[in-house]
Amino acid sequence: METKLLRETEQDIQEAAAILRAGGLVGIPTETVYGLGANGLDSSAVGKIFAAKGRPQDNPLILHVPDASWLARYCRGVPDSAYTLAARFWPGPLTMILPRKDVVPDAVTAGLDTVGIRCPNHPVTLAIIRAADVPVAAPSGNTSGRPSPTCAAHMVEDMTGKIDAIVDGGQCGVGVESTIIDLTCTPPRLLRPGGLPLEALEEVLGEVAVDAALLRPLGEGEKPKAPGMKYRHYAPKAPVTVVLGEPSATADYIAARLGEHTGVICFDEWAGRFAGHVVENIGSSARKDEQARRVFDALRAFDHTDVTEIYAQCPHEDGLGLAVANRLKKAAGFHVVEV
Repeated sequence: METKLLRETEQDIQEAAAILRAGGLVGIPTETVYGLGANGLDSSAVGKIFAAKGRPQDNPLILHVPDASWLARYCRGVPDSAYTLAARFWPGPLTMILPRKDVVPDAVTAGLDTVGIRCPNHPVTLAIIRAADVPVAAPSGNTSGRPSPTCAAHMVEDMTGKIDAIVDGGQCGVGVESTIIDLTCTPPRLLRPGGLPLEALEEVLGEVAVDAALLRPLGEGEKPKAPGMKYRHYAPKAPVTVVLGEPSATADYIAARLGEHTGVICFDEWAGRFAGHVVENIGSSARKDEQARRVFDALRAFDHTDVTEIYAQCPHEDGLGLAVANRLKKAAGFHVVEV
């Protein structure tokens, strides 16, 4: 299959929409990461997503819509809290889990009676969805298990020859996937930390429970309610060890364990400690927004080196640090050391 590279022109937006309506696959830019999109009402098209990514069939997808007026098309009993959140945070990096209507196929929800819905904050993708006039089911556009793509080049690397087109919409501004909140339970439950901090949700919703799967892998037989909850995810080829603690202490721990082919993910202030090794800086220890933008790029970069192991400094889990820490721990398969 030839994969077309499309641009942010009206002609290419219409072509991308036509591909989606015809049951094809399109790589789409969002503010979080690039997604691999299909017509979310077409089971056959959605099935192609799983084939292209090598994604497990029990891992649900998110439907992308252009505004909150579309919620009632695909969800039952939409609570007032969903519209309140949409008014505050959409378009933006927030996915809401809601009861689904029958029009949403099982292929999207992995057989669950709920569906994740979000409105992405990217003008090109919003224009594509409106032009296609269908919700777009889209996970991150990487090969399953690999770090998520934050630019079109990453999608080209993983998806060339597997999908119909990739729309180049520039570098992603947030860099980690959307935050997922389950509104079908009381109190609402955080299923995935992401580009919208937990603290922002608490300002609107009050109490928000944190799902236990954010702290440990799902056990055998446990079914994920949201993307990325069950499987090792975001992982480079070399094994990752995440080091928790004060940055100076984690830098000392890593420096004492450097081997010839050790790679390091670190904050800018400590990069000089690891001279002679492959180092990926993810920003200042105080700039969690920068860490979020750079963490997937850092993980992906090691696959083009000869490193055989990776140590990663981990931020404190406040604000966007919760999402960055979650992605690093998932990449490490929860292989974590606390110092």
